[in-house]
Amino acid sequence: MTTPFAACTQPIVFERPLRIRFAHCDPAGIVFFPQYLVMLNGLVEDWCTDGLGVNYSELLTTRRIGLPIVRLDCEFRAISRMGDDVTLGLAVERVGRSSLTLALHCRAGTQERMRSRQVLVTTDLDTHQARALPDDMRAALAQLPQA
Repeated sequence: MTTPFAACTQPIVFERPLRIRFAHCDPAGIVFFPQYLVMLNGLVEDWCTDGLGVNYSELLTTRRIGLPIVRLDCEFRAISRMGDDVTLGLAVERVGRSSLTLALHCRAGTQERMRSRQVLVTTDLDTHQARALPDDMRAALAQLPQA
């Protein structure tokens, strides 16, 4: 049995509001858990483009740099229903040579609905091998607040 991971102690560097939609929910009327991963992936895309100033679309299509998840931990703490207004948030826990460890969450007001810890690795999309974080991304990461 695995133990739940602790909440992130790093400052939240990017947040976005989101309304839970019909498409997010299962027949029970609550968020179908894999949909949280879709929502969080959208948050990471927005963070790259709007938070770091590194266009995510260009990163993949033009620059041929991927950012796949290689480790994923999730904890589901409360349900979300269609119509709920939630906030998705992201904090950077660690920056490595080719990887990022991110702590992400979904909350409604002060109630945490779910949290996730993800390790993402920058890869060359032609060879599918790990590669160093791009210089512009590393420079933007260096400007983020530290705990």
